[in-house]
Amino acid sequence: MKVLISADIEGVAGVFHPEQTRAGNGEYEAARRWMTLEANAAIEGAFAGGATQVWINDSHGGFRNLLPDLLDPRALVVLGKPRTLGMMAGLEYGAALVFMIGYHAMSQTRGILAHTINSFAFARVSLNGVEVGEAGIYGALAEEYGAQVALLSGDDVFAEETAPRFPGARFVVTKRATGQASGVTQSPANAREAIETAAREVVRQHLGGGRAEQATRAVAQPVACELRVQTSALADLFCQWPTLMRVDAVTLRFDAASVEHMVRMLNCLSAMSFMLR
Repeated sequence: MKVLISADIEGVAGVFHPEQTRAGNGEYEAARRWMTLEANAAIEGAFAGGATQVWINDSHGGFRNLLPDLLDPRALVVLGKPRTLGMMAGLEYGAALVFMIGYHAMSQTRGILAHTINSFAFARVSLNGVEVGEAGIYGALAEEYGAQVALLSGDDVFAEETAPRFPGARFVVTKRATGQASGVTQSPANAREAIETAAREVVRQHLGGGRAEQATRAVAQPVACELRVQTSALADLFCQWPTLMRVDAVTLRFDAASVEHMVRMLNCLSAMSFMLR
């Protein structure tokens, strides 16, 4: 069985402040190590459960946060950007299961460090009329490729909002939010132990046929995306793209042939937004 692990940082145990997610300071260096070790716990658990191949995708910021020398050497590490499938790069190698480790709640929620793709630019993203965060967007992409989202970790707000989208998937709650930058966390060691156990059990269950009833639910195509941005200046900029339609001062929409094309468009818009920072 092939497993793709997508690792973010905001949902990692012990991470609460934006400074911990940005390169160039000591707090980030500690947080990226915790991120790496949580990813490693998922890798080790997947192999212990019977996985034959594991890819670990660095899915935060510039996609170069993980410390490869701390990871299980059996795994292949996906680093750097730009890349076509973004946080799900590795799907093209035929993964059967997807794990989302260290993920966070969607923008405009009380989840710890909650945002959707780009906190500077994007306020809300809807896919075919349903508001989604990164897990919803990239989970739909995984399903489009025939993979199943089987394990997710992050704070309790993330788990609560995401569980209905992936019924039967296993969740590990690493911390509980009391605000956008506050909460109560498990120790990194306890979070890693829980992630490793869950990864091992999930792979074993799937190999044993215990989850066969959970078929993937590919999103209907074409895909309609509505994007609410943080300022009208961003909408001015994004709507220079000829296929985007302005709905109001801060809302635009576009249609895409697939979830993959939607993801690629959102990532292009995210990159464009840097000219206004």
